[in-house]
Amino acid sequence: MVTSDPAPSSSPQPPPFRAALGYWLKLGCVSFGGAAGQIAMMQADLVDRLKWIDQRRYLEALNFCMLLPGPEAQQLATFIGWRLHGLKGALAAGILFIVPGFAVLMLLSWIAAAYGELPVVERIFYAVQPSVVAIIAAALYRMGRKTLRGWSPALLALAAFLALYALGLPFPAVIMASGLIGWLAPRVGLRSFDPAEPHPQAHRLEALDPGRLARLVGWFLLFLSVPVGLVLAVLGADPFLDIAILFTTAAFVTFGGAYAVLPYVADAAVQTYAWVTPAQMVQGLALAETTPGPTILVTQFVGFLAGWTPATDGAVAIDPLLAGVAAASLTVYCMFLPGFFFILAGAPVVERLNGNPAIARVLAAITAAVVGVMANLGVFFGREVLVPDGAPDPMAIGLAIAALVALLRFDLAVHWLVLAAALLGVGLAAFG
Repeated sequence: MVTSDPAPSSSPQPPPFRAALGYWLKLGCVSFGGAAGQIAMMQADLVDRLKWIDQRRYLEALNFCMLLPGPEAQQLATFIGWRLHGLKGALAAGILFIVPGFAVLMLLSWIAAAYGELPVVERIFYAVQPSVVAIIAAALYRMGRKTLRGWSPALLALAAFLALYALGLPFPAVIMASGLIGWLAPRVGLRSFDPAEPHPQAHRLEALDPGRLARLVGWFLLFLSVPVGLVLAVLGADPFLDIAILFTTAAFVTFGGAYAVLPYVADAAVQTYAWVTPAQMVQGLALAETTPGPTILVTQFVGFLAGWTPATDGAVAIDPLLAGVAAASLTVYCMFLPGFFFILAGAPVVERLNGNPAIARVLAAITAAVVGVMANLGVFFGREVLVPDGAPDPMAIGLAIAALVALLRFDLAVHWLVLAAALLGVGLAAFG
């Protein structure tokens, strides 16, 4: 096993491990509201109420997690778990943050796959899908207002949108090019991506401990290859090898959260592998928005259908439910394993990473590009939901507008919005 780094000495003292376990499980069960809500919940609980970590270390952890690909709230919990109790704390916090939502979404994925053609289920999804378009539009508005300050970030966001929508460039290439632009910006006299204020603890970026990093890389490759290899040996390569490759790759480029990586996943799942339809991608995001845990669990829904569909078509000689559960589990494993590696590898040097202005510029440029990526996602989903088969759907458009007003004007929580839309769908099925 990887040896646990001792939790850094700090004040206040860490709680008993059993108490921390109880909190992480509770957090996993009630962590609705997306990353912003989850981060605010941990601030209120861990810093203000329980005082398990002080404000400065919490903000350092948050800043570090925002530098990483992957779901920042889940990684923040993993980081704090590491600070409190070393390796076992990181694993407990990171896993328990995922498990409740994983279990609920597995059930919902089975219902959607097995009973999605029932009239009541179809009407529920019909009513919910416009709310998903509104959720993306609201997130795009809020992020754009905060991020696109100046012509350079706005131009970069537009370029990212056109690169994906018009040119069809791969998402990882867009993210890497954006980061390179942020890195090179000061060398051409462009200051738009500079941090607003110098970090009070700015340090020169230093290398990680090569020996420790090499050991972590070795353990990561082992923990990735052995489970994937067992799945392939028992269930076959199709579709499990493609699932492992796609979602491991996605885990390394998920800068900006679920909304940023979804176009990449959707393009592969819909166009390349034909695991899901565009409408099912919207359904998966709707289900992920109503369950606790990271929104990136939408990929679990994609994985479930990737396993379920070939099984029902006779492509593999295993039960559809078994294939779906195995594929969804493999998806989640490959999506989240790299995040644990990032935390364990980078946590010991978090202060140095946080204080490096070059990394801050790279992150600022990627964040600007993510606005364009999200716009591409909104167009993808909006076209499917609001203009199906090229003809505008007045009811869907009206529901999307109403949902957007509820989000921006009345600040309605996302999960309540989706649940209200689902109840409307039940009403449409009963009286329509």
